[in-house]
Amino acid sequence: MKSKEVNFEQAFERLEEILEKMNGSELSLDQSLGCYEEANGLIQKCQMQLKSAEKKVEMLKKNRNQELVLDDERRPQLETFQTEDEKAQPI
Repeated sequence: MKSKEVNFEQAFERLEEILEKMNGSELSLDQSLGCYEEANGLIQKCQMQLKSAEKKVEMLKKNRNQELVLDDERRPQLETFQTEDEKAQPI
């Protein structure tokens, strides 16, 4: 499973599968390293998604205390945030 193609819930579920596999079976060194590498990528993806969600919540809280900006459909307007890691990566 490629970590760029999954949402947070899918990544977290896959992490649990990897943990069970590593704790419950006899894996070769290469298999263990492969599982570790996949888990590491998924953990990084989850961390970036959590940071992004946290910043969106912070923006919504800030808007509650100040003037709320609405879009054309009268819904709160959200600003897209990027983590520092995302900003450093070329698109």
